[in-house]
Amino acid sequence: MRPVVSGNPLQSMEEVRMKEGCDAASVPVCFISNHEGFRGSIKNFTRDFVVTEIDISGQLVNKPTDRQAPQMLDQVSSRGNRSEASTECKQDTSSSIPVSQVTDTSADCKVDATVPSLDSFDLSVILGQSVSEELEQFVVSLKDESGLEKDEVEKPAGRELTLGSFPDRHQRANVHRAVRHRFPFLMTVTNQPEIRVREDPDYRELSGLVTADEAEDFFRFVDAKVPGSSYTFGADDNKEHRTAVHHFLSRRFGKLVETKSFSEQGGTAISVRLRERGRARKRASEDCKEEEVYTAFTLCKENLETLEAISYMAAALGILPSDFTYAGIKDKRAITYQSMVVKKVSPQRLREKTAEFEKRGMRLSQIRSVSEPLRLGRLQGNHFDLVVRDLRPHRASDTHLAGPDTHTHLAALVQQAVENVKARGFVNYYGPQRFGSGQSVQSDRVGLALLKEDMGSAVRLFFTPEEGDDPQSQAKRHFLQTDNAKESLVLMPMSKARERLMLRALHRYGTGSDGCARAWLSLPHGMRVFYPHAYCSRVWNEAVAHRLSTLGHRARQGDLVWRQAGQNKPEGTGESSLPQIHVVTGQEEQEGVYTLGQVLLPMPGNTVRYPENAVGTWYQERLARDGLENCRFRVGALKLNLPGCYRPLLAFPRNLKQQLQSSTTAGEGGGEVMADSSRGGRKTEGQLNGMALEMKQDSDSLTLTLNFDLDTSCYATVCLREIMKCDP
Repeated sequence: MRPVVSGNPLQSMEEVRMKEGCDAASVPVCFISNHEGFRGSIKNFTRDFVVTEIDISGQLVNKPTDRQAPQMLDQVSSRGNRSEASTECKQDTSSSIPVSQVTDTSADCKVDATVPSLDSFDLSVILGQSVSEELEQFVVSLKDESGLEKDEVEKPAGRELTLGSFPDRHQRANVHRAVRHRFPFLMTVTNQPEIRVREDPDYRELSGLVTADEAEDFFRFVDAKVPGSSYTFGADDNKEHRTAVHHFLSRRFGKLVETKSFSEQGGTAISVRLRERGRARKRASEDCKEEEVYTAFTLCKENLETLEAISYMAAALGILPSDFTYAGIKDKRAITYQSMVVKKVSPQRLREKTAEFEKRGMRLSQIRSVSEPLRLGRLQGNHFDLVVRDLRPHRASDTHLAGPDTHTHLAALVQQAVENVKARGFVNYYGPQRFGSGQSVQSDRVGLALLKEDMGSAVRLFFTPEEGDDPQSQAKRHFLQTDNAKESLVLMPMSKARERLMLRALHRYGTGSDGCARAWLSLPHGMRVFYPHAYCSRVWNEAVAHRLSTLGHRARQGDLVWRQAGQNKPEGTGESSLPQIHVVTGQEEQEGVYTLGQVLLPMPGNTVRYPENAVGTWYQERLARDGLENCRFRVGALKLNLPGCYRPLLAFPRNLKQQLQSSTTAGEGGGEVMADSSRGGRKTEGQLNGMALEMKQDSDSLTLTLNFDLDTSCYATVCLREIMKCDP
């Protein structure tokens, strides 16, 4: 039976509706069940949408258990029969399975959230905007006055600038590290608790012997103290000059480094290597000890983005946003509970800040020490508690029924909808949040520009402002109009970590092609890869709509599925024992061996296999329309690799329960229950009518509460749309 394309939400179980508007274009509407559904609204109040992570042991992260000892944080429970293969690369897991489990080519698909990029030391976060700007002016004045000319090498660096008082030693350590990384020619001095900066006389002297860029790179090399690392100056055929450089390095850094000259085709150069023993090694060991402090906690946030919350906490703790790791990003317009781990902060110190965080809409609980950071995707899924208000039937004629009759009719509609979705699931679309719901330029357009390696266009799209005069839009508008990253940085709110990192890099490197690439590199890997993934997610959504509208609701020849356990494998193929992709044969289609729920569609990438039917051809044509017919799904300049992954066409909610209340009592958190699927399963029509008649007669409308679990990367709003047969 072919799907019917129609605008009538009540016409057919195989209906496919495509809607106008950016959100609808990102998420086509394909309904699997043939129930009527109903209308209503969500997120009227923040408390109407509550999301709680389910950790890898199957526990809600806001429910403390005896098993939640620090050493058990990452232990996988044997409870349930979930496959360990149910993970998706990057931000989405469990409902999508990565190619990395079939091949070894997707090592770059992991997010290195613990290693900050070169431009992620945001001094405006660590020092505050005003002090950071004062420091920038101090640096400019130093360079203007001295010019770092050779005849001024012996001048003492007498000017100083105070950065303020930092009573916490961890915060002082981060200030020292960030200032020295950003400005290698400055030295930081602590007069507890105050930190002062002045020009480093050693830098001044070295910059008289080598280029300014080489001097900066050398000081960064020394500060990094990476064991076994080395640094090589540019070729220098002047022996007397090389001798002067050797003598300087031996005199000022002899306990830390050793130098030697070596010849190569381009001439003779000086190589510097860290000594294996001595003070430098001891200091590196101490630094490493401090780095190994990890504290886990559960974050409850309200009306805040995950990255916005992290920026607040990082500023308060005097650390970098990249010191926080998490399993997934949560909605802004909701109350959300999620696990996090912060590096270099002890549990006691984190507890001392909880009162300050609460003022920002963040509550921390279950604070404890752990042995390692949290990895993106390390969760089983999410639990949702949703409230749908102002329920009403789709048909206009049904709205004219008497109050009790309307309630009875709605109760039957809700019960039928819930039972259908329990049994048949819903199309596993990526929701509008994946693309930046409501934004004037959605994330997938930025991702397409990055895949084309058009860095300038990607930056312009990233900074496209929304309508209105909010501070963020004003800052973006100013950047696009003036190309002045420094002025735009002043206007950009402190909470916008991504935008501020980009603007800082653009100010430093310029707005040309190379500067734009460096700006993208200033973002952590997980943030950079989000945008190409958004593009691939849009293609996946469109592929599903095409697959259902052309091939229907059965597994067809050429579809992709996971190889069933015990199924014969080709001999001598070197295939591992992990799940393998299987192409449905014509005989298997006729015999109905596979169901629609077992069908997979690939996220575009460089290692995935495409369906061997009309859908595979569609993928190639779709990518070609965007100019990606020869795309390797690698962006070398940004260190991005997209191997692709496989995502089930359907998703199924677990533990789905519903409850109907009158609107008057639902607002107070009370109300009589009309239909509760947790109390005895499916109700008969007579039971539903009886329950509806127990409702208060003066209720104007009904409110529906839904509770269910979804695998990660599955979207509650998409599930709700299948239940209601419309956008909530």
